[in-house]
Amino acid sequence: MSQVERLKEFQRSVRNKFNVYNSLFLSLPYTEGENVGILIPLLFQKADRGLKSGRNPKEILDAFFADFTQAGTEKEQIDLMFRIIQYVERQVVLYDSVEDAAFPRLHLHTDSLSIRDYFQIARKNNRWDKVSKKLDTFSARIVLTAHPTQFYTPAVLDIIAELRTLILENKIDQIDLALQQLGLTSLINRTKPTPLDEARNIIHMLRHVYYHAVGDLYEHIRGSIGNEAYNNPDIIKLGFWPGGDRDGNPYVTADITRDVADELRTTLMKCYYNDLKALHRKLSFRGVQGPLQQLMDKLYVAMFDKRKTLAYEEILSPLLEMRKTLVEQYHGLYLRELDRFTDQVRLFRTHFATLDIRQDHRVHKKTVEDILRRHGKVQESLDELAPEALTGLLLRGDLRAVPGEYDDPVVRDTLVNIAQLGELQAKNGEDGCNRYIISNSEDVYSVLFVYGLFRWCGWPGDAIPFDIIPLFETMKGMERAEAIMQALFDLPEYRAHLQGRGGEQTMMLGFSDGTKDGGYLKANWSIFKTKEALSRVCRKNKIRAIFFDGRGGPPARGGGKTHRFYASHTRSIANHEIQLTIQGQTITSTYGTREQFMHNSEQLLTAGLSNTIFGKENDISSSYRDLMEQLSQISFEKYDALKRHDKFIPYLEHRSTLKFYQKANIGSRPGKRGTKAKLELSDLRAISFVGSWSQLKQNVPGYFGIGTALEALAKQGRLSDLKRMYREVPFFKTLMLNSMMSLAKSYFELTSYMKDDPEFGDFWKILYREYLLSRKMLLQISGYKVLMEDETVSRESVRIRENIVLPLLVIQQYALQKIARGSEFAGLYEKIVTRSLYGNINASRNSA
Repeated sequence: MSQVERLKEFQRSVRNKFNVYNSLFLSLPYTEGENVGILIPLLFQKADRGLKSGRNPKEILDAFFADFTQAGTEKEQIDLMFRIIQYVERQVVLYDSVEDAAFPRLHLHTDSLSIRDYFQIARKNNRWDKVSKKLDTFSARIVLTAHPTQFYTPAVLDIIAELRTLILENKIDQIDLALQQLGLTSLINRTKPTPLDEARNIIHMLRHVYYHAVGDLYEHIRGSIGNEAYNNPDIIKLGFWPGGDRDGNPYVTADITRDVADELRTTLMKCYYNDLKALHRKLSFRGVQGPLQQLMDKLYVAMFDKRKTLAYEEILSPLLEMRKTLVEQYHGLYLRELDRFTDQVRLFRTHFATLDIRQDHRVHKKTVEDILRRHGKVQESLDELAPEALTGLLLRGDLRAVPGEYDDPVVRDTLVNIAQLGELQAKNGEDGCNRYIISNSEDVYSVLFVYGLFRWCGWPGDAIPFDIIPLFETMKGMERAEAIMQALFDLPEYRAHLQGRGGEQTMMLGFSDGTKDGGYLKANWSIFKTKEALSRVCRKNKIRAIFFDGRGGPPARGGGKTHRFYASHTRSIANHEIQLTIQGQTITSTYGTREQFMHNSEQLLTAGLSNTIFGKENDISSSYRDLMEQLSQISFEKYDALKRHDKFIPYLEHRSTLKFYQKANIGSRPGKRGTKAKLELSDLRAISFVGSWSQLKQNVPGYFGIGTALEALAKQGRLSDLKRMYREVPFFKTLMLNSMMSLAKSYFELTSYMKDDPEFGDFWKILYREYLLSRKMLLQISGYKVLMEDETVSRESVRIRENIVLPLLVIQQYALQKIARGSEFAGLYEKIVTRSLYGNINASRNSA
């Protein structure tokens, strides 16, 4: 279907419907006095025209207050701004609901292929044998995280789900009621959520969306293959970070981890019980009802009493017996329904989603140091030991780590948590918690410290039931990754551990911190080369390489079009599984409904299978690699100079929303690592870093340095080579298209007043020049007239979302201007900035 036809469908299904329901919404009188809903279109018009004509946010809002409102005092104006923010937040929710409701219809009008389409192509191309073989072992793991950009409560998520259903059915009266409910329901947390609160919010999605959607997807895959005997329940797996990810979050304790594991299991038992209750009404046969009722009784106890657990076989065995009875005695009546439930049990077992453990390498180092000091192996630090001696202690040292013997609360909790992991596996099954991820991995000890800690907490070295996963996220870590893994593979004890884990080694690559450290192009190219190097070293050592990508929402954190990214990989990168994190509001925007989950999971699977299906290699020639190296280095130098600019951190501190992320009750995790008073880039969490640039509508991490690099090579006479590489190298094109998205969501007019700032004016101009240059060069090499030219629907969606939040953005900048000038109401203006974060984050859907 043509771009024009797709756009027409979008206008019918989304834009027009939103305009109708938005007019209804804006007319609802939620507050006394001025009808705020009527003022919002006026403020948008004033802001749009004012910014385009060069006026700053203070001038725009001062004129708006004078011309259209009765807010005469500054306090009255502040109150009005709060009410406008509340309206705009709900406009975003309404637009999300309309767009999500239209998703199935819009999907019919896209060129993206379903998994059934891909399988038909494979058969037509005589590649089905290869594809079929790969399907037996291939897997996609979607790991849900609780990074602080996903903050809707279950109550709000339920309203959104109800709105989607009503919009599909055009039930205007009930939509009116739902909008009134939305207007009167708080969208934000009154207090900062605990890690358990975050976990429960995501578990709400597991129970009400993913439990059914994963089962539907598995049934769809089996039907598409055309083989009812197909049996690979691991083809789609769910991972879970809330409650297990303690990196930089002191509030995730061993108790929290245990509570979340219990919550996952007991919630799954509730899902099973509800399904069996429905089956109970159909399977009314002697010899079936008895075992079914017994299983229901056990599930009923297990779903309320976390001390009572059911093993996987205790659930599966009676189901298989019931199946046999149905077939032999009752003509297979309702067999399909029983088989569907049995599939659910095979998919989710007793854990629902695998709870990953993650901790920073530096915490493990401190823990090992304290243990060795207590056992008299060192006096002060690990530096006293020769590398061979330290390695020997970690691999073979007969030490015991007793948590209660250590005063440091982080050390003690680290040991308590490792010691309790066996108990978690006993309750949820080994698949319930069997991965330990080490962030900030930059040397061989990142893995060996964890290996040693497991041993000292009681596990035999060759029987540690956990994948120990290094996370390479800095430039230094990626440069050393191949040598680190080779050093590990050379250790007989570690090789024995890997053999016990099926001869596989999972390695995680961190896009977020990689981009923060090296800039967009350098980070992505480095990750690509690191994957090639790690694939090579694993092949050499006969180890199966599994890659786990720490991808965020926006391009600056590894986001963008997921299918396009994985399909662009070359044959030199191991492709046994796809594993990636789904972060922030991307959980609800990309996988928030059954239809979205089905479509995007299909796209994920077909991306991993596409090279097998089409027989493509996606090789990158040496000449193109040379071009990529040059672009990567030039863009890095440009970005590195920006990082080293003496105004870089002060600009973020004093002209962005950076410090307000911590004040918002969005997530439980602190906004930065450590407790140092002076802010340093290395301590900044990638979410608040990237998110602050997004709130400024400058999106610097998503493109900075690209324009300079492309122009430098164009001046060397390589423009035609760059254009050809854009056409012929999928990986390069993917990076450029994702960067276009960052540029399309930028709007420097919002902050153009900063060009005259006596302290930061010159710095702002550096950013603006690179934005203009990057946009110019990307249009030049792509041949586009506008950014995202081939993605008309996405481009139009971005435009509408940016228009919705423009009043909110102007209010945010106005408040920042007031704070900078030392207003007597500085405290209230700080609350305005903090509150304005929510709507902006949701409107972008992948802002941080």
